[in-house]
Amino acid sequence: MNQELIRQISAFPTATLHEAMGKYGALPSSIKPISPEMRVGGTAVPVHTMPGDNMLLHRAIARASAGDIIIAHVSDFWEAGYWGEIMAVAAQARGIAGLVIDGCVRDADPITALGFPVFARGLCIRGTTKFGSGTLNQPITIGQVPIHPGDIVVGDRDGVVIVPAGRLTETIEKAQAREAKEAQVMARLRAGETTLDIYGWQ
Repeated sequence: MNQELIRQISAFPTATLHEAMGKYGALPSSIKPISPEMRVGGTAVPVHTMPGDNMLLHRAIARASAGDIIIAHVSDFWEAGYWGEIMAVAAQARGIAGLVIDGCVRDADPITALGFPVFARGLCIRGTTKFGSGTLNQPITIGQVPIHPGDIVVGDRDGVVIVPAGRLTETIEKAQAREAKEAQVMARLRAGETTLDIYGWQ
């Protein structure tokens, strides 16, 4: 994977990337950073856990590479804290770029203090089992978005977007064009025009 392209695409706002891909790739809006300043960008290591079980997440930490983002589907069971401070320390020590989980986590304050980016549905103090059923580094779907190993995950305060690995160059070009166009629009607004004028809305 071209690390420069990943760096470039990770710098764009998630909303810009979503629009640049034709309104594609947005994960459910309930998945947000556990602290507003958190941002994340990197390659996806998808995980699918069974309800209330986090053994596959521990295995993902052991097998992921520096710069990867663990992204997890937890079988729609949200009343468990699948990730905590110990796992964040373990992941950070291995250079893992962050966690995105369609479920809940715990230890929000210590994780925030570590500076390890975590995007989750919410917080839950309930513990998990360690049976280990599920899949690691196989395709998953969160919301209506398929996620394959090596896809690009970008997250900011607004949410999380998935950029398919084969669409990096195209998405960067369209995102750059969109930002340039929006800069022109904002300049016209500051000069006194209205959005109705600019977009031809009545």
